[in-house]
Amino acid sequence: MDDARKAQAPIKGRGAASYVDGRYAVTVAQGEDDGWGSVYEDLADAPGPQTRVTEERARSIVSRNDSPDVGHSASVNPYRGCEHGCVYCFARPSHAYLDLSPGLDFETRLFAKTNAAELLQNELARPSYQCVPLALGINTDSYQPIERRYRVTRSVIEVLGACSHPFSIITKNAGVVRDIDLIAPLAKRGLASVAFSVTSLDNRLSARMEPRASAPHARLKAIRTLVDAGIPVGVMVAPVIPMINDREIEHILEACRDHGATSAGYVLLRLPHELKQVWREWLQLHYPDRAEHVMSLIQQMRGGKDYDSAFGTRMRGEGPFAQLIAQRFRKAHARLGFGSMPALDTSQFVPPRKPSPQGELF
Repeated sequence: MDDARKAQAPIKGRGAASYVDGRYAVTVAQGEDDGWGSVYEDLADAPGPQTRVTEERARSIVSRNDSPDVGHSASVNPYRGCEHGCVYCFARPSHAYLDLSPGLDFETRLFAKTNAAELLQNELARPSYQCVPLALGINTDSYQPIERRYRVTRSVIEVLGACSHPFSIITKNAGVVRDIDLIAPLAKRGLASVAFSVTSLDNRLSARMEPRASAPHARLKAIRTLVDAGIPVGVMVAPVIPMINDREIEHILEACRDHGATSAGYVLLRLPHELKQVWREWLQLHYPDRAEHVMSLIQQMRGGKDYDSAFGTRMRGEGPFAQLIAQRFRKAHARLGFGSMPALDTSQFVPPRKPSPQGELF
């Protein structure tokens, strides 16, 4: 990457600090000064990158996977890219498919699938469709800040509710409480649940790692609000990062349990593709004193590499340090009385009717 596109200091309000080139990039930008001082030697001195949203007419909306490590087989992602800017986000490399940077572009060049509800209704109406619980917001957060304006997630939930289709939500944004009026009645019928990703209870650390996600205390408050409305809520301590937030595992679980969460899980930091570079840069900017030690521990849990994508270990890692994390989580999980999230009911699903140009007579 050209030095003119690198940052020597964090960028306020953003997780990534530079435009990391994607692995499929067909062009690479290089700054050239025209004699008027038009190239910033340090991106931190440049005006903050603004969020730009492109309204997209998607061609499909339901994504399917057969990974044994993931607890769902079908998902809906209303947006591409995520303004939360979580520096550790495993979805960052997906922006490379768009010839955009998994670094700053991932959190500033966003795409809203404005036809998501229409596509979903058509998908659910297909005679061959088999009802399985849908997970909302798996790749990028369904309740990221731009949802306030575009309301794509809400339109998706309206479609699911109209045909009694079960779904789950995972988010790190307290904005999900806006849709309690839709989610609560469905949850009482066994059709909906919510999980919160809580990475840290430390406001300063959270602001550095996930700058535009809801603050930790706001997430805890949202958990209580949802639980009081009768919605099952779980927590994911994700990701667990050695020497950064691993000391908080028990405290996070205790706080979420106190606010009503009834199930819990965790995921170890994952660094696929370009995320390795984004993460290493963030470590050097924020924790230069321990950056090498953090990466050493990560590699100890990943077979000597920054990341190992093998099924069975990619979510938990391996080796003594990974085993220690697993033991700590297991003991806290049992001590606090966490259980499992209730199974969602697929038997109530009633396929929607396909739109007809002749209207409906009956």
